[in-house]
Parts: sequence; C-alpha cells; structure tokens
Amino acid sequence: MISAPTGAPHARILGVGGYRPSRVIPNSEIVDLIDSSDEWIRTRSGIVERRWANDEETVQMMSVAASRKALDHAKISIDEIDCVIVATVSHMRQTPAVAALVADELGADHPAAFDISAACAGFCHGIAMASDFIRGGSARNVLVIGVERLSDITNPHDRGTAFIFADGAGAAVVGPSDEPGIGPVVWGSSGDKAELIQTPDWFEANEAKETPWLTMEGNPVFRWASFAMAKVGQEALEKAGITADELDCFVPHQANMRIVDALARSMKLPETVKIARDIATMGNTSAASVPLALERMIEEGQAQSGDTALLIAFGAGLVYAAQVVVLP
Repeated sequence: MISAPTGAPHARILGVGGYRPSRVIPNSEIVDLIDSSDEWIRTRSGIVERRWANDEETVQMMSVAASRKALDHAKISIDEIDCVIVATVSHMRQTPAVAALVADELGADHPAAFDISAACAGFCHGIAMASDFIRGGSARNVLVIGVERLSDITNPHDRGTAFIFADGAGAAVVGPSDEPGIGPVVWGSSGDKAELIQTPDWFEANEAKETPWLTMEGNPVFRWASFAMAKVGQEALEKAGITADELDCFVPHQANMRIVDALARSMKLPETVKIARDIATMGNTSAASVPLALERMIEEGQAQSGDTALLIAFGAGLVYAAQVVVLP
C-alpha cells in the first residue's frame, strides 16, 4: 500500500515583503504621449504616480529583494523553504521558470520551484496552492512571489493602458499553523471574456519584429470587476465563516481606485474596515499588487498582526481568486 502524505493541520502567512522600483513616474511624464491630463488620469484611475523598473531591476532581482524582506519578516531561513512559486506574466523567457533562478540566488536547498500565469490574480492563486501544499504534506514552508515588469509590454502611446500599468514585486512566506490562518479559496475563470485583456502571439510578434503590447478593453473589464467580484468576495467571507463586520482589512487587487471603491460599496463593508489604496502611488502592478498593498498597510500601521484580511484579485483570463487570511 502506498503511504499517504501527512501535512500540517492548517497554514498561515508568516511574513510579507515587497520591492518598489526606484523610478517614480508622475502623471506629468505620461500625459503628452497619450494626449491626456493629470486630472483625467486621477479621475479615471486614482493614480498620481507609478513605479517603473530600471535596467538593473529585473523580474529576478525584484523577486529576490521582496523575498528577503518576507523571510526576515517571517523569521524563517531560506533553508526552511521547500517550494517557491512565482506568479508573473512579464518574465520574458518561456523557460526556464524564473522561480528556479530566484530560489538559487536566495540560496535555497533544492526546493520545488515553478511559475504560474494567472495575471493579476496570480498571487492569490499562489497563496491557495501554498496552503494546500502545506496541509497536504507536499511542503513545509512555501515562498509565494508576485512580480511584474509591465512597463516592458505596455505601449506608451496607448491611451487605455499607458497610465495604468507598473512594476514591482511582493512576496509572502506561508507555513504551518495550529489554527486556521488561510480561509477556503474562491476562484474561477471566465474564458469567454479572454479577449478583454491579452497580448498578441509572442512568436508571431517576434517574427514580425514587433513588441507584443498588452491590450485591454477598459470599460467591460471595469463593469465585470466592479460587480462580479463583489459576489466572489462575499462568498470568500462566507466560506471563511466571518461577516463583513468581523473583517479588519480589505486588500483588493490594485487595478483602479474606482473599482476598489465600487467593491467596498457593493459588499457593504463597514467604515471600520481598512481598505488598501496602494494604487495611488504604485499603479497597477498585476500579480505584485496585493502583496505590495498588504505590506504597505502593515508598515504604515493600518493593519496589525492577527487582523483578518480579505484578499481578492482578478485579471486577464479572465481569472479571479479570493480568500480571507490572518495577517502575520
């Protein structure tokens, strides 16, 4: 008879960390390229400035920097990490997975390492997988990273995307717990809407010597996220067995300030719930946005250890994921 794996009774986030690129790009550097204005960008998205990576701030470099902060916060040695998951859509090499390179640079002891592609929802997907791995016995401690260099694939002249997307990395260490620390995930996809956010075929673009720019149909994405995702968030609360009144923090994907506000209204979150609004100074960093927003809330004292937080993210696919977590 095959022996069954045994894992921890529960899992939780032990520490978080982030890396914000050094280049600060205010709206004034973008408006002329898209025939716009600072007021138009702020009104439409809530973005005042964003971060773009320089040549040295690669996907790997930013991932390593964010991971080291997360490991320090968790008080976990890299030797104790036995799985590394990187969520990204902007690692520009088909293979090898950047997760293996990140693990090696960190000095990890031959962990499982792989990338996942779930766009802006990637980090929440990674947290769900890490929790299942730990409880199922496949891993003891998992490093989950969300990282993007969207400035590489954003057309600077596209009025619909140039002011939105940005770069950065966020990471979390997930480990065993005696008490529930990560609630059931609510996730899914709507592939019939896949054309709303996409890049062209990379091989065809390379053959034609064109940049495979990311494209997005903003209005239908806004409508889908603002209304459909509120139901997903509510379901995540119900599956975790808590009500909105018991929630301490709301950390949605930083896609657009108007979407953040619409979700909070639709879910009828009380004023006591602290809401992440990292997008104002970071832009939309896709898979990195949730961990970066979470790190900022912790560092600025908006969120405390032991608080309950609803994480929810959504993006190209269209895919989504949400879960309630206990903060480290």
